[in-house]
Amino acid sequence: MRLTENFSLSEFDSNDGSKAPESVIYQLEKVAQNLQVLRAYLGKPIKINSGYRSPEHNVKIGGAKNSQHVLGNAADIVVDGYTPRQVFDAIELLQGRGEMAIGGLHAYDTFVHYDIRGHFARW
Repeated sequence: MRLTENFSLSEFDSNDGSKAPESVIYQLEKVAQNLQVLRAYLGKPIKINSGYRSPEHNVKIGGAKNSQHVLGNAADIVVDGYTPRQVFDAIELLQGRGEMAIGGLHAYDTFVHYDIRGHFARW
């Protein structure tokens, strides 16, 4: 199932093999729409390291108790040719322009977490 021009639902399935349940597909589509804006801005494909997480998988990997991934609101991403800090900065720029939804954002050493929780969060 296509969520946007460049993102399919299967890219957001849990890394334990669980499919995203119907209850989170609308949220995942919103995440994908925002990432589509980022993809257009950067001009490069975005790899989803982690999208939806089943509650069991989230516990197994030590994810936050109220993880945005479990709600279908988040994606951990990598963009080839860009550092996590550069991706973070691009998202902040696009958020400042009102082109991407405000939410949680953090640049880790090897990926960026982006979510659409509805309020500004950085850590």
